Amino acid sequence: MPVSERQAPGVPVDEPTDLGLLFHRLNNQLGIILANAELLEAKLADDTSRARAAQVVASVLDAMTTARDIRLHSR
Repeated sequence: MPVSERQAPGVPVDEPTDLGLLFHRLNNQLGIILANAELLEAKLADDTSRARAAQVVASVLDAMTTARDIRLHSR
């Protein structure tokens, strides 16, 4: 099964979930991606790879801001 089709561990498909919990989980997942992208950016030797890692960092920060904005507007 492709990674994109895998179910998150411990979360039943049909279980209703509080919106705040979903935002919390999303932020945690984005935080993990951000931390690993920052580590890669710091350790990569060539400029092209560092630039790609920096692009991931910037995109994750943008996604975190967007998620926060959506949460604030959904109240």
